[in-house]
Amino acid sequence: MANVKKWIGLSLGADICWPICYEEIARQLQPRIPQGDDTVEIAVERLTIEPFHMRQPCKYTVVLDRLTHWYNLSREWIKKAILMDDLYVLNNPWAVQSMEKATSYAAMIHLGLPVPETWMVPPKAYEESPDLERTLSQYAKLFDLGKIGEELGYPLFMKPYDGGAWVAVDKIDDEAALRAAYDKSGKRVMHLQKAVLPFDLFVRSLGVGPQVRTMKYDPSAPLHDRYCLETPSISPEEARTLRHMTLTINTFFGWDFNSCESLRKDGVFHPIDFANACPDSQVTSLHYHFPWLIKAILRWSIFCAVTDRPMHRTPNWDPYYAVQKRGLPFPEALEEYGKIAEERLETERFVEFCATHLKDLDEVAFDFFGTPLAKDAVRQKVTALFPEHEIEQFTELFWQRIQDWREKEGSRPEVIV
Repeated sequence: MANVKKWIGLSLGADICWPICYEEIARQLQPRIPQGDDTVEIAVERLTIEPFHMRQPCKYTVVLDRLTHWYNLSREWIKKAILMDDLYVLNNPWAVQSMEKATSYAAMIHLGLPVPETWMVPPKAYEESPDLERTLSQYAKLFDLGKIGEELGYPLFMKPYDGGAWVAVDKIDDEAALRAAYDKSGKRVMHLQKAVLPFDLFVRSLGVGPQVRTMKYDPSAPLHDRYCLETPSISPEEARTLRHMTLTINTFFGWDFNSCESLRKDGVFHPIDFANACPDSQVTSLHYHFPWLIKAILRWSIFCAVTDRPMHRTPNWDPYYAVQKRGLPFPEALEEYGKIAEERLETERFVEFCATHLKDLDEVAFDFFGTPLAKDAVRQKVTALFPEHEIEQFTELFWQRIQDWREKEGSRPEVIV
């Protein structure tokens, strides 16, 4: 048997805390996993930004990508490595690049998910170009924004068709507010979406491979309190619905790592925002839930690296559309979509792999998240985001929430899916 080292690369932007935790737990775990006639070891390295030759080989088996949605050179290197070197990347860069919120809405509406009624409207202003005046004068049709608002009904939300982080999102209660919000939207292309009100629960379901964690979410709270500490009050059937919605979205677009926001109204979960292929990963937002994320990313990336999971370079939507064409009631259709998703993510194989080869992860992570190094990772992220006079306060706040996780969840083996 030969010893084979497989490299996992971290493509990072402003990330601070989670890479430190990921690297150290991987180092302590030191998995040595039989695979065929070989024994596979895992090594982790951060990617650098530098010139590259189009024919240069890639030593990485898996890359965790947190950068290429906004940094073009890294994106093109990753796309080159997928095309030429069989690199596996979380997430598929073509899907991240092309699937904006509008695209994701269109696809999931077509599959029957209860997405609220949504319009897209032209921007209020445009980038100047030589052809702009001629194009608009010939083809831009005048429209009555107030009539669209009346058709949708109030309240509604205006939000960009792309991007995230709650940027330029406005709750609109009447026509005057709609026109005012549109006037200030500038060059952004905007959605108008019917509000799901009154709702009794707002959740975010975070998916990493076949692993899903559903968390109660409060968008009106300060950033550090939006992910709530208490477990959302959902039934096993509702948990299965949220799992299958999240994994259907992810596997449809080829995303391994994504989050889905849903609102429950009259017992129905309505997905309202789910093109989040670079979701929250920082301790300053996830706090109590942060260790779960680190363990989930470790499991999935190691599984993908060791098993040489093939990269799905192009989407295959036909199986989902075949289900949609059968005209099933939505719960039955979602169950069928879920089966496709679980098969694509190799859920059974993944669970067996973790039970066999990563059984020490729970203990290693539990111990690590009580160490000075883990606390320093928290402090470094807090220092980067908070004013100096709040650094100690918020370091202690997030650290204590991690210790609460250790007490309530970390001391027992985790049920993976």
